[in-house]
Amino acid sequence: MELLTLALFLALGLYFLRARERAARVALLGSYLGRYQIEKLMEALTEGYLRALGESDPERRAQVWGLLATTEKNLSEQFQAFANDFARVDAVEARVSTFAVALPYAYRWLPGSSFDMREALQMHARGIAAVAAAHGEGGEDDRKRQAFTMTAELYLMQHTCHWFCRSATVASVRLMARHKTPYEQVLASVSPATRAAYRQVVGI
Repeated sequence: MELLTLALFLALGLYFLRARERAARVALLGSYLGRYQIEKLMEALTEGYLRALGESDPERRAQVWGLLATTEKNLSEQFQAFANDFARVDAVEARVSTFAVALPYAYRWLPGSSFDMREALQMHARGIAAVAAAHGEGGEDDRKRQAFTMTAELYLMQHTCHWFCRSATVASVRLMARHKTPYEQVLASVSPATRAAYRQVVGI
């Protein structure tokens, strides 16, 4: 009975520690993201892609793609500014545990099993910028492939942000719930350069 009580208190202690850490991380990331319109631009972009792909008139479709190119450029610039801004975060507070489950402050007592969120955001910024810069290349099929790749880049970036605030497992569950897309599929769908850089940064 005493052992059960001790286990219960330990579990409650871990829960409250993790809740406090999660709240602090959400607040930290939100304090930087709140300075930009990244989420609004992402929503406009994903909705615009669906509109372009569903447009039957070639002229109207070309107009939509043209508008989306401007949105892609704005998103890329804003995300790079956000990544540069976040680079000022303390090195310890920027660490992200690579454990599948959330253990309170694991990135502090096991820094070897963690990655740097500042590096991850710079990696995502480069990936988004590279795809955005390719919007003028090729024809209609190439533009569709570019939109597909950009969507994957944005989904992977969202996964990293959720990972920072919670855990890799929760991030993957949220990705599936929000976008009906498995983490493995998203990782396979980003550009080869992003995928290689991502594996190096997070250590997978």
